[in-house]
Amino acid sequence: MSSSDLEFLPPEAPLAMPVQDLRHAPDRRDHAASLATRPPLLWLRRLFVFGVAIGLTIFGAYEMNLVLNSMGVSTLGVVVLGLFVTLGAWISLSFASCLAGFFSLLTRGGLGLGITRDGPLPVLSSKTAILMPTYNEDPERVLVGLKSIYDSLAATGQLDAFHFFMLSDTTDPDVWVREERAMLAFRDAVRGQGRVFYRRRAKNIDRKAGNLGEWVRRFGGAYENMLTLDADSIMDGALIIRIVGAMERNPGVGLIQTLPVIVGGSTLFARMQQFAGRIYGPLIAYGIAWWHGSEGNYWGHNAVIRTRAFAEQAGLPHLPGRKPFGGHILSHDFVEAALMRRGGWAIHMVPGLFGSYEESPPSLTDVAIRDRRWCQGNLQHYKVLPTRGMAWVSRLHMLMGIGSYITSPLWLLFLLCGIAISLQSHFYRPEYFGTTKSLYPRWPQVDPVQAKYVFFGTMAILLAPKALAFIATLFDRMTLRGSGGVIRLAVSIVLETVIGGLIAPIAMLIHTSGVISILLGRDSGWNAQNRDAGGVDLREVARGYWVYTAIGLLMAAAAWIVSEALFLWMTPVLIGLALAIPLAAMTASRDVGLWLRSVGLLTIAEETDPPPILRIAERNDLACSQREYAAGMSVDEAFHALRHDPVLLGAHKAALPQPRERGAAIDANLLVGLVKLREAPSLSAALDALSRQEKAAVLTSAEGVDLVASLPEG
Repeated sequence: MSSSDLEFLPPEAPLAMPVQDLRHAPDRRDHAASLATRPPLLWLRRLFVFGVAIGLTIFGAYEMNLVLNSMGVSTLGVVVLGLFVTLGAWISLSFASCLAGFFSLLTRGGLGLGITRDGPLPVLSSKTAILMPTYNEDPERVLVGLKSIYDSLAATGQLDAFHFFMLSDTTDPDVWVREERAMLAFRDAVRGQGRVFYRRRAKNIDRKAGNLGEWVRRFGGAYENMLTLDADSIMDGALIIRIVGAMERNPGVGLIQTLPVIVGGSTLFARMQQFAGRIYGPLIAYGIAWWHGSEGNYWGHNAVIRTRAFAEQAGLPHLPGRKPFGGHILSHDFVEAALMRRGGWAIHMVPGLFGSYEESPPSLTDVAIRDRRWCQGNLQHYKVLPTRGMAWVSRLHMLMGIGSYITSPLWLLFLLCGIAISLQSHFYRPEYFGTTKSLYPRWPQVDPVQAKYVFFGTMAILLAPKALAFIATLFDRMTLRGSGGVIRLAVSIVLETVIGGLIAPIAMLIHTSGVISILLGRDSGWNAQNRDAGGVDLREVARGYWVYTAIGLLMAAAAWIVSEALFLWMTPVLIGLALAIPLAAMTASRDVGLWLRSVGLLTIAEETDPPPILRIAERNDLACSQREYAAGMSVDEAFHALRHDPVLLGAHKAALPQPRERGAAIDANLLVGLVKLREAPSLSAALDALSRQEKAAVLTSAEGVDLVASLPEG
């Protein structure tokens, strides 16, 4: 095997990616090209959405004021009214957007940019890089998705328009070497020499944004577009061809975001997520695409980006101040889209094409860990909001991202103030005759019936999107059939709504604790995401969720002491909190999720009749499992793997970074690791002596690799 066969990377094609100055507006490109893709009468669409939202908010505020008016003006009443208006505006805007999505769905919108759902595929003339960033993930599992995309694109006959990159930020040395071995096997299996590449960064500066930015600066000049993925992403080849073709036809477009559908869920929680995403998700995505127009958003993956536009505008600065608000921008995708739009590039979402997929975390606990990081990233955006020259819609994206977490403590505060008002009214005697003389008393202006009207009206606005999604699904035969028909679809929506409603107060407290911890200055860190649906450890669940049960019982006792009516009004919240432990255990259960699937509940079309790309992924997953079984689980420890596989050793050495130059920063882990290797009498002794960081460091050094190869086994 020649040395060129061991090379993991293509020749470098540098592309400048300057760091943006948020205090000064950039030099905008020709604005006419981006305006060319703006939908007609976009201002009227936005007027409809915001008009409906404002109208509902004003009406709700008026009705809530009548409820509170029975006690006259009070500080608590003003606070509750202010919270209600804020939260009412939030849900009213969501409702108005979903209403727009409902009409867009029924009229089969959701495309634009000359994209068609079927018919001949466009013939591509540009080169696109498909980028799969990974961080301490199972490499075989990650490559199942990448190989499925490869096979699907090969079936289109336009594979030559694409190169494939696995961009590793992995810090675990054993996983790193497994990645190299898996990439060699993948490349050999598809004969992808010169088309399939692997790159690992020795220092994962700025996390995923830094990973992609480093690739752009080294290789971006050779590619017109880049398709960004997540470690669990799968995309249909025909879908990719259509959106890359749209990029070629529309030179003013900088990014096209697809709508990823969640698949592969086995636990109850994951199946609820994928059902909600498949049934309600299109309604939401069609709505925001309808009024966002050419000023859309970016979700960080399953999107095609014009490489030049990204390099020109999306170089992220570090925010001033200390963590958790300062430093590297965690939720980089929103900001990258906003900066590209600021620079004159159009950003579009195309929810009308299916074929874009991802997975869901298997449990509420795993979502909470991920959301803690997202919460910090979104709250960071308050420092990005003053950016000069940024479109108001982009600022709104960031405000809505912030609001998605801030609303949880606001809801909690609203509940607590409601208890306080009930407590106040319990001991408050109204003044029927004031200080002025009057023949008639001033009676309280409302009774509890008015409060019920407000409650049921609020619930109607909250649940209306689910009803609209149900109606829209009745007009979509494939989705309706995949969901088990009308009856099973209706039962599934009720089931998801009830369980989701019980989980909601737990999620509210989880988000609230996350916001508080961030405000107290605690950084979220960066950990690999759990994607496996394992067994449920009840003791572990109890340790994690007993506090929510305790809070629920305390709130129930307080409400009961105040009044039976208040207790009954708060029952939905109290039940969810009181049952936090069994709810967390049940929703994390694979057995419960698969039983519901066996009776046809919470099913989606992609599992009852999988599309071709998911069938390909299933075959590749099975083949991967069979290879691992036949090999008796190949050696996963990095040192032993390199010593037992000469081809892997050669490829690893060929991909090593350049040696340190005189005057460059000194890596203490490398120095200590090399000393330990030199002094170790055997390989087993070296493994005992080295820390994980030192082990990773010596594997970046040719001297370290040679020492590993020369040590006796011991």
